[in-house]
Amino acid sequence: MRKFNLIIGCLFSMITLSSLAQETVTFKSKDGLTITADLYVSSTQNPYIILLHQAGYSRGEYREIAPKLVKLGYNCLAIDQRSGNDVNFVKNETAAKAKEKNLPANYLDALPDVHAAIDYVRQKTDKPVVLWGSSYSASLSLLIAPEELKVGALVVFSPGEYFEPSNYIKSKIAKISVPVLALSSKSENPELVDLLSVVPKSLVTIFKPTTDEGKHGSKALWASNPSNKEYWMAVTMFFSKLKK
Repeated sequence: MRKFNLIIGCLFSMITLSSLAQETVTFKSKDGLTITADLYVSSTQNPYIILLHQAGYSRGEYREIAPKLVKLGYNCLAIDQRSGNDVNFVKNETAAKAKEKNLPANYLDALPDVHAAIDYVRQKTDKPVVLWGSSYSASLSLLIAPEELKVGALVVFSPGEYFEPSNYIKSKIAKISVPVLALSSKSENPELVDLLSVVPKSLVTIFKPTTDEGKHGSKALWASNPSNKEYWMAVTMFFSKLKK
């Protein structure tokens, strides 16, 4: 535990890159829509985390988070899905382009964007990727994992049954075969436990905060959340056990 406390302390002391992405990149989704993403690279030898934002947000959800994940030994690709908006003064460029083209932009319409991100990372590394989702995109991550062999682990913040029918996600995720870290607020925890009950228990780690209610989605890791260090501890411990 002392080791993990030291790691957390180091993460929170590293603020020089916390507000800047290393590089903004673009690539095409399967329907030709241009996807905008922030690419954070520490070493070409490191595996990748693909970071997906929650509803109404953009890749800006991860401006504070991604540099800390880089310090854990991962490269990160934080994408703008077509279903979203602006956050942390970062415009969702993909959503804007989808609107210009009159393309549908509901939650499930963003699935091709996630597949395109996986294909983009596949061109850069042979290593399995960690797929990281927030709210609706956490549910998309659960859907994608059984069919994408490139996905080696999942980190899902506040996944839920955001689609119709009401058991849509639960009915499709029983074949997940990779480690899953699932995090939520206290009030979301019972539904989260039920949702993931069909996934082999040996693969699933579930976290809820103990000091307060917590937050919905990946913003639970923002410094503005009083219980953020609890969440970071869970994330750090999970990644320490993953094979790179």
